Amino acid sequence: MTQDPRWQPLAAARPRMSEGWWHWVASRDSLTQRLIQAAGERHFEVRLLDERSGQPYYDEAAALGLVDGRRTWLREVALCVGGQPWVVARSVAPLIPRRSAPFAGLGETSLGSWLFRQPDLQRSPIEVCQSPRPIQGETGIWQRRSVFHHGGWAVLVQEAFLPRMCEELCLAP
Repeated sequence: MTQDPRWQPLAAARPRMSEGWWHWVASRDSLTQRLIQAAGERHFEVRLLDERSGQPYYDEAAALGLVDGRRTWLREVALCVGGQPWVVARSVAPLIPRRSAPFAGLGETSLGSWLFRQPDLQRSPIEVCQSPRPIQGETGIWQRRSVFHHGGWAVLVQEAFLPRMCEELCLAP
């Protein structure tokens, strides 16, 4: 059994975070668009690693306000620049009977590209974690999460910023 991470408000991590990382971790706009801009001439792609219904971790269910035992839609992707993963992400959303999440079945399309087109999109405060649970075996240098709300739907998005991104962008750890 994996121990639940201790998520904390973004501001609590600010003293330990370089200015370069703050620019990435504290941003509230589309991470996909930021990565595309940072990629420059290099190819950006979303690599689907896993997509299925399943049980969320306890801390994920709590962040979404779900009762214990409720099944969710789970999706894990790698956001790659030049063929190399820079970020791995895990999204968790409640399953609603007789309806599927409008963002299910995205395949190798970025969830952010769908979310940030929604006019009524709301985002919870960003949380960070010092000892995050791995996403596809990666914990990253920093990991953040927040809940997005749109038209009665909610999705928890967790993102781990990987060492390759740090190296490529010359970010101080």
